Amino acid sequence: MEKKLGLAALTALVLSSMLGAGVFSLPQNMADVASPAALLIGWGITGIGILMLAVAMLILTRIRPDLDGGIFTYAREGFGELLGFCSAWGYWLCAVIANVSYLVIVFSALSFFTDTPELRLFGDGNTWQSIVGASVLLWLVHWLVLRGVQTAASINLAATLAKLLPLGLFVVLAVMAFNMDTFTLDFTGVSLGVPVWEQVKNTMLITLWVFIGVEGAVVVSARARNKNDVGRATLLAVLSALVVYLLVTLLSLGVVARPELAQMRNPSMAGLMVEMMGKWGEVVISAGLIVSVCGAYLSWTIMAAEVPLLAATHKAFPKVFARQNARNAPSASLWLTNISVQLCLVMIWLTGSDYNTLLTIASEMILVPYFLVGAYLLKIAKKPLHRMVGVGACIYGLWLLYASGPMHLLLSVVLYAPGLLVFVYARRTHSDNVRLNRREKTAMVALLIAALPATWMLMR
Repeated sequence: MEKKLGLAALTALVLSSMLGAGVFSLPQNMADVASPAALLIGWGITGIGILMLAVAMLILTRIRPDLDGGIFTYAREGFGELLGFCSAWGYWLCAVIANVSYLVIVFSALSFFTDTPELRLFGDGNTWQSIVGASVLLWLVHWLVLRGVQTAASINLAATLAKLLPLGLFVVLAVMAFNMDTFTLDFTGVSLGVPVWEQVKNTMLITLWVFIGVEGAVVVSARARNKNDVGRATLLAVLSALVVYLLVTLLSLGVVARPELAQMRNPSMAGLMVEMMGKWGEVVISAGLIVSVCGAYLSWTIMAAEVPLLAATHKAFPKVFARQNARNAPSASLWLTNISVQLCLVMIWLTGSDYNTLLTIASEMILVPYFLVGAYLLKIAKKPLHRMVGVGACIYGLWLLYASGPMHLLLSVVLYAPGLLVFVYARRTHSDNVRLNRREKTAMVALLIAALPATWMLMR
């Protein structure tokens, strides 16, 4: 009999998936594009927006506890099978790309211990040695998840607690080293040569990336011991992550001036720790980063494998991906996900892409599924408070689509278009009737038409 996930395991799953590699590079990433004033505004918008999204998920788990597939089933139930499929497809692609980025960053962090000016062993995580190491880790975690989601979630809980230790140490030392004059130096970012509002806009995709994973408990809600724990875990994890991100970014600007912080090598938290506690600071943060990313990778592997399983169960993905093994692990879905990750790792080696490239792509693929969560709540809400939350979540989703810029939206269209073949094939595996209705045909034609100029512009 399958063991169910309790509140602690669900909260750890969400928190671990959010607190991955991003938090360790956050000081430099933010200092590079925004002043302290813009950061305060940016985190204010993000904090309200992400809490609206988290509360929307909490409300939906109470209104529709029968929808076990999380953000995919919300989109499908509210807006039809095609949009439901696109939500699942976009989310799954995001999860695959996120997993690749975590494997890349693990070996990039290991280069702190192995690489010298004369020897480039792991480099930026894209050398052949890194790809071999990442592949070994990939299939080790694959074997672990095949032993059961509960087993993997228990290990993830321990990893989440372990990753909070170096982050806690950093916050304590940063409070002790904080200097208000350093923090207020060029408070509005005149030296950046960009208006404050533009600086705020530039922080949006970074703040989105560090919160990707907020839906973790909703995705695995079918495995929850108590459905009410799903919403609680989401809200607890979001509040915890928001506090950590605020402390890390704002305190960093009081330790080192913004222009200097913007020039630091990532993970920039390591450079700050060296400033505060000497050469051992780099070792502490690099080790913390490796533990943190491995935990996040485990969380994302669980979520990435769950999506094709749920989609296949609801007839949106081909029937084969609904298979589970004797331990109720999503075996077929897990093989699909990890073979895709392996192929991406080979492409990383061939193209020399780095973590930041992957971050941008993964962030973009999650925008549509997030927007549809708020839109579905707005559609079915009967209470004024629920409608207000739905409106807030929708506004945040639209703001993210605007802030991401047209080129990133074009990239997402190109990645959504191939999924249409999977959608049609899935229909064939579940039913002899593969006929599309008029609305589906219109939407598919529009997506394909948009993909043509998008592909041309991206190739240029």
